[in-house]
Amino acid sequence: MAVTPRSPAPRPLTPVSRVLRLCLHALVFGLLALAAGRAVTDSAPRAGWVVAACAVVAAVYAAGVRAPAVHRSPRAAAVWLAGLGAAWTALLVVSPDGLWIAFPLYFLELHLLRLRWGITAVAVTACAAIGGFVAHADGGAVSPGAFLGPLLGGAVAVATVLGYQALYRESERRRELIEELIATRAELAAAERDAGILAERERLAREIHDTLAQGLSSIQLLLRAAERSLPQDAPALEHIGRARGAAQENLAEARRFVRALTPPDLEHGSLAAALERLCAAAPGPRVRFCLSGAPRVLPTPYEVALLRIAQSALANVVRHARADRAEITLTFMDASVTLDVVDDGTGFDPSSAPSGEGGFGLPAMRSRAETLGGLFTVESSPGQGAAVAVTLPLPLEAS
Repeated sequence: MAVTPRSPAPRPLTPVSRVLRLCLHALVFGLLALAAGRAVTDSAPRAGWVVAACAVVAAVYAAGVRAPAVHRSPRAAAVWLAGLGAAWTALLVVSPDGLWIAFPLYFLELHLLRLRWGITAVAVTACAAIGGFVAHADGGAVSPGAFLGPLLGGAVAVATVLGYQALYRESERRRELIEELIATRAELAAAERDAGILAERERLAREIHDTLAQGLSSIQLLLRAAERSLPQDAPALEHIGRARGAAQENLAEARRFVRALTPPDLEHGSLAAALERLCAAAPGPRVRFCLSGAPRVLPTPYEVALLRIAQSALANVVRHARADRAEITLTFMDASVTLDVVDDGTGFDPSSAPSGEGGFGLPAMRSRAETLGGLFTVESSPGQGAAVAVTLPLPLEAS
């Protein structure tokens, strides 16, 4: 029986706990064998009774060790300890060597009973041990060691068990912390992997839009210009028409690829709908979405950039601004589209603002806007809230 603290859901025995349990068993049976052997070798008057009492104590102890109920139920453990204590008292009556069994009993009582009852049982056991020693003194002088020995043994047992339980609780807290850290690391790895996938999708969408799609669109314009410059009966017109058709088909295919690589937030609706969902799901401050002007379909890189800037700016509001209200406004004008994110939070000094974490700082937002030829501005001061604005010029095909 390992001297380990009770817990609602016992964990499997560790090698240390298993060794402690085996040592306790060996101590109990070794002391019983020593008491019986001394009674036989010394030809004690009641040697037979001593051997019988040792056998009863050993039997009761072995029965409790093998009984599953003793490990699960405090009541069953208390009953077993009462029976074991009664058998030990009988041994103590017939032999002063029964005093030795008190020390392992201390550990059993502290392990199986609640702390208050365990300490009480240790005190009763120590008193019984002292009484047994005094009873076998045959009227001789009783040394202070007869009292100090059991009391010091009980104190050492209490200190040892309490110290072990404190170490066990600390070990459990560290184990739980390590498990939480491992789970958090796995979540972070998954989040980083998903962010990497989304970033790669966005990059591919931009590359396809800025290279293949734009190149095919330019080819169409050049073919159209060539078609207009040729006479109506020119033999090359048929080939130019086929080339324009092939370029148109490939341009449509490239745009399908771009749409397939768009972020999930843009897959099932427009940019305005994605921003509205973003505002509705934002934790913390009340966030309102406003749409101004006549909405129009934007190229995928524009929608991705505006959505990511809105997400980054709103994340900064939630994490740092301590704002009560915030507002995201998407404005469509004749030749440009503007996104404004305004809050009534604590504000900051834009000249000394940190770069942010994970690429979601102000420099990352500015880079997204400038990549598309846009203008990014930040207006804020301590205690006056903040306003983030990005303006992107509309491409010819969207204006």
